[in-house]
Amino acid sequence: MSSALETKENEFALKVVRALDENTSNIPAAAVDRLAAARRSAIARKKPEKVAVAVSAPVFTPALAGAGSTLPAGDAGEDARPKGLLARLGGLGLAWPLAALAIGLAGIAYWEDQQRKAELADIDAAMMSDSLPIDAYLDHGFNAYLTRNH
Repeated sequence: MSSALETKENEFALKVVRALDENTSNIPAAAVDRLAAARRSAIARKKPEKVAVAVSAPVFTPALAGAGSTLPAGDAGEDARPKGLLARLGGLGLAWPLAALAIGLAGIAYWEDQQRKAELADIDAAMMSDSLPIDAYLDHGFNAYLTRNH
């Protein structure tokens, strides 16, 4: 919807410019002088535009044999960023560290679960190979006995 509105505005502006260009020769000299004076006074009253100062940051250049420059000759570095898939994925910024953190936490949880399973298997093996009566296995302090003697 807004592109249609912009298109209509652009068409109207082009029509106005065309009409002004066609009728420039028909404007009286006094009106041209007044318009020129009004333009000069408007330019004099105009606030100065803030100019963005480009701060030159140090650029990494590889010191390897056969490594070329990272910037094309004569380029100020305005559009020297790579435009490949990695550049678009690099814009995710915070997503990469968060993904690494989530994968790390999942790995730690998996490792701890495996450790717990191994400890339970050791306890089961000790219980199976031991010649204790059945009542010892039903005793609540039996786990404490196993951990002390293990």
